[in-house]
Order: sequence, then C-alpha cells, then structure tokens
Amino acid sequence: MRIGDRVFAGLSSGAAAFVILLVLLVATFLVVKSAPSIGKDKVNFITSTEFDPGHLRFGIAGLLWVTVIISVIALLFAVPIAIGIALFVTQYAPKPIARPVAYIVDLLAAIPSIIYGIWGAFELSPKLEPVQKFFSHIPIPLFDLKLSRGTIFDGAVVLSVMILPIITAISRDVFERTPRANIEAALALGATRWEMIRMAVLPYGRAGVVSGAMLGLGRALGETIAVYLILSTVGKFSFSVFTGGETFASKIANGSAEFNDPSSTGAYIAAGLVLFVLTFVVNATARAIVNRRKDFA
Repeated sequence: MRIGDRVFAGLSSGAAAFVILLVLLVATFLVVKSAPSIGKDKVNFITSTEFDPGHLRFGIAGLLWVTVIISVIALLFAVPIAIGIALFVTQYAPKPIARPVAYIVDLLAAIPSIIYGIWGAFELSPKLEPVQKFFSHIPIPLFDLKLSRGTIFDGAVVLSVMILPIITAISRDVFERTPRANIEAALALGATRWEMIRMAVLPYGRAGVVSGAMLGLGRALGETIAVYLILSTVGKFSFSVFTGGETFASKIANGSAEFNDPSSTGAYIAAGLVLFVLTFVVNATARAIVNRRKDFA
C-alpha cells in the first residue's frame, strides 16, 4: 500500500473513531449529570406528566408525547410533498424548469429557525384556525379543540416545511440515480411514465426516501427555537393535537433560567438524555430499515 493510501486510511479511521468517542462522551456526560436528580425525583420519571424541577417532581411523559406527535405529524405532511417534488424535478420537468425548482426548495434549508418560528406564530397560526375547527368535529380525543392558536398542529405544519428540503434533496438524488436500463426496460414493455416510475424509480429509491425521512424526523425531534416560539405553554396535559405543550428541546430552552441550581439543572439534563436516546433510536431504526431494503433490492 502506498504511503498516501496509508495516511488517508489512518485519517479516515481516526475521524470515525473520534465521532464514536464524541458520542460516548456526550452520553456519559448526560448520564452522570442527570443520575443524581433522577434518583431524588419524587414522581415517576417515565410516566409522570408533571415537570417541576424546583421541587424535584419531574416526569417526561408529557414532553415525550408532544415531541413524538409533533414530529410524526410533520413527517406525514412533508414526505408525500417531498416525494412529489423529487419526482417532478427528476422525471417530469424539463431541465430549464427543474433546476430553478430544486434550487428554490433547497433555499428553504437556509432560512433560520427563528424566522420560521415568527412566521408560524404570527402568520400561519391564524390561517390554520378554520382547519382545526373542521377537524375538531371528529369525536376523538386527538382532535379535541383546546386552543385556536399556538397548538401542536401549528408547530407540526411549520416543522414539515423545515424538514421538506432535507427529504426532497435526498429523494431527488436517489431518483436521479435510477439505472437507465431499468427505466428503458419498463418503457419498452409498454409502461406509461407513471407505471415506469411505480415499477422502476420508486422501488429503487425506497431506501433513500426512508433515509431522508429519518433525517427529517431527527431534525424535527431536536428543533428548538421555532417550536419554542409557536407552541403555547399549557398546564394540564392532553392527548389533543389542538392544544399547546412543550417538546424536550423547547422545555430545556424555556427553563434555562433555572440552571443555577444543580438539582433542577439535572432534571433538564435528564430530559436531554431522553431526547438523545430517542434520536439515537430513530437513527438506528432508519439504518436497519435501509439495510433491510438493500438486502431485498
């Protein structure tokens, strides 16, 4: 092996080892700093919806529900739109149109989170009130109308716009890499353009779409400023998406004034530990799904 190859291999291995070490150090810090407060917790840390670090009564059930449901709803909104944009750019639109469309979508990723938060709180929320009132007529707890603005639904719509560029970019890149032989074979058998996309493009790009969706989900789980500005803080926990609440990230940001006390700080670090584990599980699940799709591709 040439010396250049050895140096490159060593640098690559060192970089990979450094990333793993960094993740382990972050996990160790979160566990060490949060363990004393969790041990002194006066309520069940997993099942309680109460969060009062000052009196050592804190649970993550409510935060976990809001974090997961707002991210899942955002994913349900963003993925179909992202796939549609990616297919339009790669399979339907001529190049003079496809490139500007792709460029404009990519520009959404450059908008700061605080701008999304201000837009969602003052412009989007009032316009979503009729939508919430319409769905509130469905007699299930998930659509029980508690607030008209600053709801989980409002935050999910904004998050869907924020994660749209990530999912679109990855889906577009995967669809563009569909082997030309597969496309021509489908067309040669008499398939229409949509049938060709359904039989050749979508199956080939499925793993990439899943990867993009999981990356978008990871972004949604950890978003702080936009969610902090949009969601109204409510005292009583509810399963409705038409109420306010707090995610792990927004709760930590909102409680930064209490970081002067080690016990209350440990409660917030414990919330950060759960968010860390949740994000890790999402990424690991995505990797497992992608690897399984590749085995059957």
